[in-house]
Amino acid sequence: MSVQDFDDGALIAAKAQLIMKLRAQAIMEPSILAAIERVPREAFLPRALRPHAYENASLPIAFGQTISQPYVIARSLVALDLAPTHRVLEIGTGTAYQACVMSYLARRVYSIERLRPLFVDAEMRVKSLRITNITMRHADGGKGWREAAPFDRIITACQSDEVPQHLLDQLKEGGIFVGPIGKAGEEQLMRIKKLASTYEQDTIMDVRFVPMREGTTL
Repeated sequence: MSVQDFDDGALIAAKAQLIMKLRAQAIMEPSILAAIERVPREAFLPRALRPHAYENASLPIAFGQTISQPYVIARSLVALDLAPTHRVLEIGTGTAYQACVMSYLARRVYSIERLRPLFVDAEMRVKSLRITNITMRHADGGKGWREAAPFDRIITACQSDEVPQHLLDQLKEGGIFVGPIGKAGEEQLMRIKKLASTYEQDTIMDVRFVPMREGTTL
């Protein structure tokens, strides 16, 4: 199907099919499905890829980055267990699609992107969608956002060889971290809950993410 042939009706039908697929994959939380349904994924993609917006697949964006598979996002959000009172930190804004989905599940989303062109585009996109509870920063995400810490939840959209302790330090007690941990190509989506004197750690699924990088770009 060409971009020219892809109209609003086709988008609506494709989105409905995606929601059905997620349900079939045991994503049953109504709030998460509703948030995914509310956010127009096509608005976060290059025009040529918009016919593929509601495929249950990751898709390429600029600078060698990707917009994650909806199922992986949904599984991550189930593990994150967001509540309407939560403040969540996201490392790796990308297109801001995941941040926008989380904006309907949490009180405030703080999101960091190291690639300035992606940051600028994401910031404009969030404004165009009139979402007001996302705060964004162009910075080295690996350092977190100490001025806004502690957070109820932290999620990373990039692979780390080891659990990033400096991010766990920015979690509240009882807070949850979700992110891909392990050597590149062998990483697993991990859920880590911060307790008073220890951590509870669970493996969710095998995943593939772009690696976390230090520093920023202009």
